[in-house]
Amino acid sequence: MRVLGVDPGLTRCGIGVVEGAAGRPLALVGVGVVRTPAEADIGTRLVQIERGVEAWLDEHRPEAVAVERVFSQHNVRTVMGTAQASAVAVLCAARRGLPVHLHTPSEVKAAVTGSGRAGKAQVGAMVTRLLRLDAPPKPADAADALALAICHIWRGTADSRLQRAVAAHRKTAGPAQEPAT
Repeated sequence: MRVLGVDPGLTRCGIGVVEGAAGRPLALVGVGVVRTPAEADIGTRLVQIERGVEAWLDEHRPEAVAVERVFSQHNVRTVMGTAQASAVAVLCAARRGLPVHLHTPSEVKAAVTGSGRAGKAQVGAMVTRLLRLDAPPKPADAADALALAICHIWRGTADSRLQRAVAAHRKTAGPAQEPAT
């Protein structure tokens, strides 16, 4: 499976593509950052992010897109920018009919390092090890995007199988019965 990971941000939007399967070696396909100038207006910045994400989708043809789920922070302005960049990535994938999966930062950290409280340095070190790189990708947004893709390859495929199994069970079991009162 080939997954495009997106670590959303208005100034730096991390992008990474990883190929692999659960229980098998992973391979780095590409990694980078879509940058926008802080002084540009929001519309211009979002268009630049859209163009960057679209270029990565065109070049790498992923089967799925994993985006960091926006979580509450103390800085509302940062949350808004992150949410807007996230929505652009989701829109680009949905426009192509690609499945989009959102993963929380703690889910990603736990999947990659074994601890949901791992720091950026630990995530970068594990991404480096898992993808057999010479050094951690820079900036950290790029490493985080790769971590998202890895998380989805390892967890998302299992979640998808579980959802298909539940749907198949519901189909064969028929409608749920209301308990008698």
